[in-house]
Parts: sequence; C-alpha cells; structure tokens
Amino acid sequence: MAWSIAGKTVLITGATNGIGLEAAVALAKLGARPILVGRDAGLTATAVATVRKRTGVDAPSYLCDFSSQSEIRRLAAEIRRDHARLDVLVNNAGGVNKRRSQTVDGIERTFATNHLGYFLLTNLLLDLIKNSAPARVVTVASIGHRRATLDLDDLNLRKRRYWIMEAYARSKIANVLFSNELARRLAGTGVTSNCLHPGRVATNIWSGAPLWSKPLIALFLRPSFISVEAGAETIVHLAATPDLEHVTGKYFESNVAVAPSPQAQDAATARRLWEISEQLAPLAGLRSGA
Repeated sequence: MAWSIAGKTVLITGATNGIGLEAAVALAKLGARPILVGRDAGLTATAVATVRKRTGVDAPSYLCDFSSQSEIRRLAAEIRRDHARLDVLVNNAGGVNKRRSQTVDGIERTFATNHLGYFLLTNLLLDLIKNSAPARVVTVASIGHRRATLDLDDLNLRKRRYWIMEAYARSKIANVLFSNELARRLAGTGVTSNCLHPGRVATNIWSGAPLWSKPLIALFLRPSFISVEAGAETIVHLAATPDLEHVTGKYFESNVAVAPSPQAQDAATARRLWEISEQLAPLAGLRSGA
C-alpha cells in the first residue's frame, strides 16, 4: 500500500512558531496527527490553539529545552508513555547564540541544541519509530552547512574565537552527517532518514544575532527571505510525499534531492561524529526511557 500521511502520528520539535508550526498546520490539513514540542509553555499553548483554529485538530503538546539532555530524556519518556506509534519524527528545534556558552551538560550551546538534541531524541525514540515502519525521520539542516568545516577535535569551539555564523554552520553540517549515518544504520528497517534546507525563511531565529550583524542580515539576506509557509513546504514534502517512501540518505533543497557539501558526504566523518556524539550524549538506557 502506498504511503499516506493521513492518520499518521507526526512529532515536530520547534513547533511553536515559524516553519515548525506551519508544517504542523499543513500536515494536519492532510489528515496527519501532529504532536507539537516547544520550549515555552505559553507559546506552545498558543501554537496548539493556532493548529486547532486553522485545522480543527487538537494536537497534543509537550515541553522541552533541547539544550538539556535531561529534558530530552524526559520528553522521550513522555512520548513513549503516551503514544503507541510514531510514524514521522521531524527534528526542527534549534537556534543561534551570539556568544559562546555551555549547556548544563558542559557542551557548546549551538552544537548541543542543534545537533545533539536531534541525535539524542531520535535514538531514544528509535525503537518506537521502527515498530511503526514504514516510518520517516526528517531533519531540518541548512544550506549554511556548505560554508562549514567540521573539526571533530574541537566540537566545543574552544580552540578558536567563537563566531555565531561558524557555530551555526558547523551544527548544520552535523545535521546532514547525522541524517546520512542514520540512514545507513536504518537500512532494511523500513525507516527512512532525509534532511533538508528549508530556504532562507523569515523567522525569528536570527533575533539573537549581534547588533552589528543585523543591518547586514537586513541588507543581504532579508530581500531573499521566503515566507514561513514556503519554508515549511520541504518538511511537508519529505514527511508526506508517497514517492519518497524508499528514498533515504538524501539532502533536499526546494523539494529536490541535491548533493550536500563534500565533507557532508564523507561516510568516515559521519561515523566518527556518531561515535563522538554517543560519548557526549550517552545512549545507554535511553530506549527504556531512562
């Protein structure tokens, strides 16, 4: 039977605004059952109300700060407790930080939130996803990964001066590498793993950028920004399109699979990043909800 998103349970992180919220609305209109995850209780409640108003769907919601591994573990335990299946996981939560800081787990915040958050949650829910196969993991990366060179010996950015764009780009190439390695590890399970660049979207992700950079963003980037509705389209495409049922390990821009950067295609780098990620975010006991 061909894949249909109707009736499928779809977990979307970073779903309180921007492309996450728009993807939830679009998927609900296609008959999916979205689960919204946000960091702020008030914004999450507003997002649930927005989905209800625009689609008539009452979406369950959960709270999680993806810079905290204990929060991610708690979220995963709650999802496993409350849901018998998970057909699609959309890894979308993320952000930027104008200054280098460390999380409660002692990890550079941009890398911890944008990469390790995806890595940890996905692995924690992987048995549930496999048991729901055919199923899909969709990871939101960025074309910014093409500017990155990932130094596996300095993932915490201690050896060089911190720069917001570099930190963000490095987290995004990590997303592509993670998605590709996940696809290799899931071969034959009926679960696919693909990632995407949503486009330069007019969201508030860059609100935390330094003041000096905001005129540059306005001058050089904002004229090419697309709407959040347009930015959500590739998420929806990867989650819902029947023709992609057996497509895995790909990177998409504008709904088309294209080659990512050379380093993002390197299988040895992807395997090593996975191993280091396991050290930074231990997987032992995760699948039992620990």
